[in-house]
Amino acid sequence: MADTATHISPNRLAVERFKKNKPAVIGAFFILLCILIAIFAYQIVPDGSPNANRQISELNLVPIGHQAQMLQVENNFQTEQPSFLSRIFLGAEDRYSLIPIESVEIKNDSVQVIREGRPYKQFHLLDVVYPLANNANITSTATEYSFTSLDGKINTISKALLTQKVQQSHIRNMRFWLGSDQYGRDVFSRLIIGVRISLLAGLIAVIISVLLGTTLGMLAGYYGGKVDTLISFFINTVWSIPTLLLVFAIVIALGKSIFNIFLAVGLTMWVDVARIVRGQVLTLKNAPYIEAMKVMGTPMPRIMFRHLLPNLIGPLLVIAAANFATAILLEAGLSYLGFGIQPPTPSWGTMLNEHYGFAIGGRPLLALIPALAILFLVLAFNLVGNGLRDALDIKGTD
Repeated sequence: MADTATHISPNRLAVERFKKNKPAVIGAFFILLCILIAIFAYQIVPDGSPNANRQISELNLVPIGHQAQMLQVENNFQTEQPSFLSRIFLGAEDRYSLIPIESVEIKNDSVQVIREGRPYKQFHLLDVVYPLANNANITSTATEYSFTSLDGKINTISKALLTQKVQQSHIRNMRFWLGSDQYGRDVFSRLIIGVRISLLAGLIAVIISVLLGTTLGMLAGYYGGKVDTLISFFINTVWSIPTLLLVFAIVIALGKSIFNIFLAVGLTMWVDVARIVRGQVLTLKNAPYIEAMKVMGTPMPRIMFRHLLPNLIGPLLVIAAANFATAILLEAGLSYLGFGIQPPTPSWGTMLNEHYGFAIGGRPLLALIPALAILFLVLAFNLVGNGLRDALDIKGTD
């Protein structure tokens, strides 16, 4: 019996080749992990306040793994209750203040904070557990309190239950897994929230560069002649401007908002895409099946988007991975130099800017941690880009 040849699609072959490239697979898993962390960041971090900007000045520059005992005191002002999606993507304002303590003593109606072996602050039991109105009208009997809460309601609670609430729900331990910065903010929380900025910068930059570069490259390659000359002159002009200088110019012209920074990075990265697409289209447009469609009067947009563009997916995936890595570096560089993401929004580049002085001041990990995060994420995208190039058998094009 004759052997039956099994047909394997080119896409399946590319996937199999990619899976055999262990560095690329590791890079892909790392990127996927970062994406999941970015989506659920506020559910992971100890500091779930917006931008992980909870500042506890008494705990500034604590070492890695430091554990602190805190008294949680309710704030006596109204905080907006965010929606479920808002809590996931934007965090939620703290309804309480955190007071570092060594221990507490509950005597009569008060909670006494002990720090360094002596009394530090004193709070009423009700003030710790409930947000109180300005005129709380607190009255007490031998066994219970009556008071007016912030929402205007009159409440009654037994003293025993109130004391139990303080002891069980308002004394908590906090661990600073990566220590704290000079403002007493949790470095681990800001590092996790910062991955969103890096991934978003890369994503928007890649979308802009691929859309703009593909459009101009296809037009130049397909039409040739004066259209090609004009677009190629524009490409070479932009190519001749140093990337960082061009980004600076765009950011200064448009402003330092987050979207403008992402836009600036994207507008400096389309040239590589346009050059590669132009070269591919110049080759593909003379293929017999393209010539046949021209003779049959097939509209130009259909030829471009139904027949030329699918043949460009491989090179576009490779250049997109490389551009993603470049965009992350550009955003971090801009933030480090003060032209990028502005405080208190956590960005790995901003964290480097805030902590680089500690690199030679006895706390090098404050600068090293965001630097390593940038290194590993950029390396992951480069590994994936190399894996895609090998799997899709993409040759160097110009």
